[in-house]
Amino acid sequence: MHDNCGNRGGSDRRFNWRGQAFSAFADRFGEQITEAVFGPGPGFAAGFGGPRRGGGRPGGRKRVLDAADLRLVLLHLIAEQPRHGYELIKAIETLSGGVYAPSPGMVYPTLTLIADVGEADEKAEGSRKLYAITEAGTAALAAEADAVKSAMARLEALAKMSERTDSAPVRRAMRNLHTALHTRLSDDNSDRELQLKVAAILDEAASRIERL
Repeated sequence: MHDNCGNRGGSDRRFNWRGQAFSAFADRFGEQITEAVFGPGPGFAAGFGGPRRGGGRPGGRKRVLDAADLRLVLLHLIAEQPRHGYELIKAIETLSGGVYAPSPGMVYPTLTLIADVGEADEKAEGSRKLYAITEAGTAALAAEADAVKSAMARLEALAKMSERTDSAPVRRAMRNLHTALHTRLSDDNSDRELQLKVAAILDEAASRIERL
């Protein structure tokens, strides 16, 4: 029996569900999540996390996902469809635009925990386990809808940041330009007139980029 499932009263449903035993778990894995993304030591990741209970970590760093957030993201994903642990890790990585993927050491203990409290069913499939949402898990998502939305928004923000800072298309275009210049200007028919035409094209491209 999962007695903890029905005991979610009080003013803070998001934190009361786990009890004292889970508090240590949350802190331990929350630190791992933060350092996996932002590295060890003091620092600040603008735009992610928001203020934590107790004033946040020393140095002002905000977590991408704390352990409670990770629980909700996992519940959200298995509510969409049953998934294996590895599939959940890859799904979170995809949601973050490839910026962040929780380690198995974070995900599997959390999955075990939500199964233990009755929010997920686990079904053995060979050496793997398939996790599916339960009625208790669905109720938890509904009760903590704002927190779910916030956690998912953080992953979406990471993906958008990655898209904005990904210079791969520019690097590809620069390689193409280099190849075209080398091929055309090293041709035996290359002359001063051709060089001036190429220079004019490059000057026009630079001007257009400046006006963007």
